[in-house]
Amino acid sequence: MGSAAPDSARLETGKAVVEKAEQLGEAIAKRDAMLLTGATTGLVYVAGKAAHDAGCFHIGISPGSNKDEHVELYKLPLDACDTIIYTGFGLKGRNVVLVRSCDVVLFIAGAMGSLNEFTIAHDEGKIIGCLTGTGGVAAESEYLLQKFGKRATATRVFTSSDPNELLDECLQST
Repeated sequence: MGSAAPDSARLETGKAVVEKAEQLGEAIAKRDAMLLTGATTGLVYVAGKAAHDAGCFHIGISPGSNKDEHVELYKLPLDACDTIIYTGFGLKGRNVVLVRSCDVVLFIAGAMGSLNEFTIAHDEGKIIGCLTGTGGVAAESEYLLQKFGKRATATRVFTSSDPNELLDECLQST
């Protein structure tokens, strides 16, 4: 989960965050894990493409009803995923399907859509990993939990600026 803005790689943090996204994708592939993303653009695309190219099976969960909606209405790519599930639920509905389908929910940067995914993951009691040093929701997880995490859940949140360390901590908790 995270920044899907098509130009997010060029925004505030630039090249360093793109490199972290690539490292995160490669780290996921090394652990022989399956990756689920929103089949989207931006840093999520970078991480997903890196994981896919490193041999990870990458499932995209699309907001569209079919390939045409995915590409034409939502302007989303097809090339980083091994398969795409077309939900037809729109962006927010897709987020529920995506988060509920994950054992571990990882965040890199992220804005409002990622905040939606974060709150779903929290409410669902998921293991959450936030790649710090990338900005956005990933950088604000502690604040979000302190300020708004009033309801107790089984959620466990891990933070690290190192993709490998973050994955190790999250996976050891599953």
